[in-house]
Amino acid sequence: MKEKEIEINLEGTRAKVVFHAYRGIKLNTLLVSFEERRRTLSTLDGFRDVNYVANTFIPNNLLEHTMNDFMGFKETFSEMAFGIPADEMTFLGTGVSMDDLAVHEESYQEFKVYCLATAGVRGNAMRTGVDKTFWIERNGKFEEAAGTINTLLFTNVPLTDGSLARAIITATEAKTAALQDLDVRSTSAPQNQATGTGTDNVIVASGKMVGNPVWITGGHTKMSELIGVATKTAITEAIKKHDFKKQKT
Repeated sequence: MKEKEIEINLEGTRAKVVFHAYRGIKLNTLLVSFEERRRTLSTLDGFRDVNYVANTFIPNNLLEHTMNDFMGFKETFSEMAFGIPADEMTFLGTGVSMDDLAVHEESYQEFKVYCLATAGVRGNAMRTGVDKTFWIERNGKFEEAAGTINTLLFTNVPLTDGSLARAIITATEAKTAALQDLDVRSTSAPQNQATGTGTDNVIVASGKMVGNPVWITGGHTKMSELIGVATKTAITEAIKKHDFKKQKT
C-alpha cells in the first residue's frame, strides 16, 4: 500500500494517508495511530477507547453498499483494509478524497490542538432548523447523498468525557462560522445560508492521560479558542480545496 505521511506534532501520535483497496475498489484513508489507546468521542460510534482514528474516502461505486449496510461495513472494514480489529478503530466515511484533506494546528503555551478536516458542501448543504428533510432511517438503511464535512480533532492534553462532548459543540459552531464566511447556501433552498451538510460527523480524541485533564472546552476558555480556530481554519481550507477547485474546472 502506498502511504503519505501527514505532519502532526503530538507525542505518541502518527498520521498518514494510505492508498489501498476494499472489496477490489480503490480507496484512500487518513489513518491516525496512537502508541496507546486513547479516549475518543465520535458522533457515529459514541465513546470509544481506541488505537486508531480514520477518515475514509468512499467512492460512488461503494457508496450504495455502505449506505445500505453501514453497520456491516464498519464491522469488517478495519480488519479487511488494514488488519486492525474493529474494536481498535473508530472511523468516518466521506465522498471526499484525502487529496483534499486540510490540516491546521493551533497552540497556546503548553496546549496544542490539531484539526484534520475534509469537506464537500455542494451536494447536500442545508440550514438546520429551517430546511425540510426527507430521509427516514428504517432498519439502518438510507438513501445516498453527496457531500460531507468530517472533522477530526486531536489535542496533546487529556480531556474528560464532558469536555470531549462539549468540544463537539465548539467545533460545530466553528464549522457553521466557516460556512457563513464562505456564504455556502442550502442545496435545496438556496435562499437559506447553510449551517452544515446532512451527513456531517466529528471525532474528538483526548491526549495522553498524563497530568490533570481539561474539564472545560467551551465558552470563554483558551482550549475552546484553540478548537474553534483550528476547526474553522481547517474546514474553510477543506471547502476551498474540494468545492472551489471544482467550480474553476
